[in-house]
Amino acid sequence: MPNKTTQIVSDCLEGVPGATAILIQRFKDRVFGLCYRMLGQREDAEDATQETFIRVINNLHRWDSERSFEPWLFTIAGNRCRTKLLKRSKQKEVQLGENVDVASKSHAATGLIEEIRCAVTKLSAKHQQAFRLFHESQCSYQEIAEKLMVPVGTIKTWVHRARKQVVSQLKRRKALENE
Repeated sequence: MPNKTTQIVSDCLEGVPGATAILIQRFKDRVFGLCYRMLGQREDAEDATQETFIRVINNLHRWDSERSFEPWLFTIAGNRCRTKLLKRSKQKEVQLGENVDVASKSHAATGLIEEIRCAVTKLSAKHQQAFRLFHESQCSYQEIAEKLMVPVGTIKTWVHRARKQVVSQLKRRKALENE
């Protein structure tokens, strides 16, 4: 006889309405607790918890029902946290590098950064979000697709179109300055 968790997972796989919500409700506090202990920041822990459940739901068919569900779930949560910690350490390295180089940056480079930021704010909301997640948060296309719950191909298109629009806006501004 299957245990309650196995039955809920089975219901999720069969598309029973509300089964996914029941599964998430059953484990969300424990997953959040793990993420919070690993990351030490509430916002990051909330993000990691959400990412964990997105991965779990998308990969339920891969879970071996002969094994316990919780270790599988917590392994996914731990991996999400380690990925966030790795990104956090890379961002700190970049910030440290930027701080060292600040004195050597020219006024023109600072102006260009501001121009790019201005151009990005003129993008549509979905293009702006995909562009920022890719370039500022350094998320992969797959991670962005999972966060925004759209296909990877759509994310690639959005990032590409956002880049083209930013470049186009920068060229227009340059042309206006030269007139």
